[in-house]
Amino acid sequence: MKKTVSIVLAILLCCSLAGCAGQTAGKAGIQVGIVLPTRDEPRWTQDEASFTSILEKAGFSSRVLFSQGDPATELTNVESLILQGMKVLVICSQDAAAATAAVEKARKEGAKVICYDRLITDTENIDYYVTFNSFDVGVKQGQFLIDAYEGQKNVPLYLYAGATTDNNAYIFFSGAWSVLNKAVAEGQFVVANCPGIEKYTGVPLDVDTDRDALSDILGIITTNWDFNIAKSAAEADLTAAPAAKKGDVAILAPNDGTARAIADAFSADDDITSYVITGQDCEAASLSYICSGLQSMTIWKNTASLAQTTCDMVSAILDGREPATTATYNNGVKDVPSAETPVTVITIENVNEPVDAGYVSKDDIAGYPD
Repeated sequence: MKKTVSIVLAILLCCSLAGCAGQTAGKAGIQVGIVLPTRDEPRWTQDEASFTSILEKAGFSSRVLFSQGDPATELTNVESLILQGMKVLVICSQDAAAATAAVEKARKEGAKVICYDRLITDTENIDYYVTFNSFDVGVKQGQFLIDAYEGQKNVPLYLYAGATTDNNAYIFFSGAWSVLNKAVAEGQFVVANCPGIEKYTGVPLDVDTDRDALSDILGIITTNWDFNIAKSAAEADLTAAPAAKKGDVAILAPNDGTARAIADAFSADDDITSYVITGQDCEAASLSYICSGLQSMTIWKNTASLAQTTCDMVSAILDGREPATTATYNNGVKDVPSAETPVTVITIENVNEPVDAGYVSKDDIAGYPD
């Protein structure tokens, strides 16, 4: 009896610490455990809503927990879900390397593991990966900058990346550099804030074979997915930049939150006459920036579609079927069967698309065109 009480208390304590949400579990426990990085960004609360709705309609019991940017909390979340009888773990890791301990525990308890949007590296203990085509996200960001400055020469190019602990940050940048490296080699752009990248002018960088080189570059231009770090980095770059590296500039920003922070820094500099800046995640705040001219584009990754793809995979697993996959991604140890979802570039020209799809409300977008 004491052991049973202790387990129940442990579950309650874990849920209290980690922040339970999407609680559709019945008395028999849960079938699907979902661990997301943080509830502090709109992207992940949108994912939570999609998962909760889709899984409930499909008849599966589930629980969503948030790790709040802490790998230790992430591990606690997984342990809590194991105690609740989880059969399938869907995890978007905070730290791709640190998450190996969490997925190992899940696999030891017989749960299937699906990496959601971020691939966990250097472990055999994952079964599937569901993602947007992250390389294509980077390609679209880089190509947008190239198209914006078509026919021009020596345009200062400022590069920023996500967290060095997130495999997706490497893929995004690799995709962007796969097209930007040629534009730099041909003289369209001059990199303004990344010393050392010159030796890769005209040279694409592969996530698998050029990992060390990418790690060195991302170490210089990382934002750690943090708005404050992004703004501070941009301000430092602008302080150090000579007049020749200002004027009309191009900016590769990895996602919407960092794009807004970087845009704030560049728009406040009197020596910047104009800029074109990328983004990703299609957040309402960035759609407002697009409507006001402060952000140039965002990549719409329809999380409802990604969640649906994941739930289709969960359904197949729980029914004893092999899930449908469209690609493989190497995580350093194995080729992981993966399912990809396409992405869309959103600009002021088609800002209505995510609104019409119900992804975001126009009431949340300042300056939305009528």
